[in-house]
Amino acid sequence: MRIAIIAYQGVSPFMLSTPLAVFGEPFLASGHEVMVCGESSRISASGGLIIETAHPLAAAAQADVVILPGWRDAGETVSPGILRQLRTAHERDAIVVGLCLGAFGLAEAGLLDGRRATTHWARAAELRARYPAVRIDPAAIYVDDGQVVTSAGIAAGLDCCLHLLARVSGIAEANRVARQLVVAPQRGGEQPQLIDRPAPATSAERRVADILERLWATPEQNPSLDELAARAGVSRRSLSRHVRARTGGSLGGWLRRARIARAQDILLRGEKGLERIAVRSGFPDAPSLRKAFRGELGMTPTQWLARQRAG
Repeated sequence: MRIAIIAYQGVSPFMLSTPLAVFGEPFLASGHEVMVCGESSRISASGGLIIETAHPLAAAAQADVVILPGWRDAGETVSPGILRQLRTAHERDAIVVGLCLGAFGLAEAGLLDGRRATTHWARAAELRARYPAVRIDPAAIYVDDGQVVTSAGIAAGLDCCLHLLARVSGIAEANRVARQLVVAPQRGGEQPQLIDRPAPATSAERRVADILERLWATPEQNPSLDELAARAGVSRRSLSRHVRARTGGSLGGWLRRARIARAQDILLRGEKGLERIAVRSGFPDAPSLRKAFRGELGMTPTQWLARQRAG
């Protein structure tokens, strides 16, 4: 598998690094290749950074997945060279991905006509007005339409790339990377946008981030909100606010997704007995495990495992 990430003048370093963080060393060690392909060998990124690219834009023609990580201005036409690479990739059945405003590039290349797609919520109306043939879903964090994939803003780009990693390397590897990045395990594309994941700045925020990371690693724990608040040195209300800012939801929702991820890993290892798997994952019993899977994934653990093996 060869992945090409397109770098252009004015690219956001964060958007460029998002797929690089997900498709990192373990992915490369498995024999895959990730190329940053630039319009020129030196890219002036936003924030005053200069990035030297190892591959020319034309190298994207050899990729199985071509990712356009954003675009510098939704009102500006995407360069002809990038449009050519997007169209060529689509013609040879590569997967083409537009992260955030990268959806404008895919739409301009004609790849989204008649398809469902998304982009940053603040630009969704503009995308719909400029490209009426595209079925815009302004609420989805990402949309996988098979050969063409689009995502919403920066945080959603991580979800989208984790989803792609699951397609390529399996859900277990995507969950492992999610734990490493301390983000939710492959949020469903239908979940809402407008989720902020700020980097920890204050000492309280760093303590909350550490607590979440430990819970992710050991989801079988069942600490009370009071216990966690005392550990973080904040009030219950403040803890809930910090958790919502980092995860987009409640502590219970975060812990439920962590437990589902643990159960998925155990299922993929071939272990039997839903009751035992439920307890090892932090659920009180098998019915609770089934209910969580249905609520988050729309299927039972057995159905989910069958789908993974079929893929």
